[in-house]
Amino acid sequence: MNKGVKTIIYPVKDITQAKTLFRKLLEVDPYSDQPYYVGFKIGDQDIGLVPNSPEARMTAFYHVDDIKNGLQILIDAGAEIIRDIKNVGGGRLVASVKDKDSNIIGLVQD
Repeated sequence: MNKGVKTIIYPVKDITQAKTLFRKLLEVDPYSDQPYYVGFKIGDQDIGLVPNSPEARMTAFYHVDDIKNGLQILIDAGAEIIRDIKNVGGGRLVASVKDKDSNIIGLVQD
């Protein structure tokens, strides 16, 4: 089951500067503040900042119940894997693909 877009990830070069900018923009403190990920939550929406991200630009992540199935559906439809399924901690799995128009589509399974 697809639960829609609930996470948006921004790749950043300077996570400290980006954290300051997003803290001011969103008017909340991060719920996660690690060197590899800074996360903000606004309602049901997660906004993440990731240095050295394999996704080269802002990416919307669709939350799904079965990431393997979701990834296979996208591959079968012609997408190319950017990031294969990876456990990023706490049981959260992420993956991303690029479609024929070079749009990046992310998947998350909690």
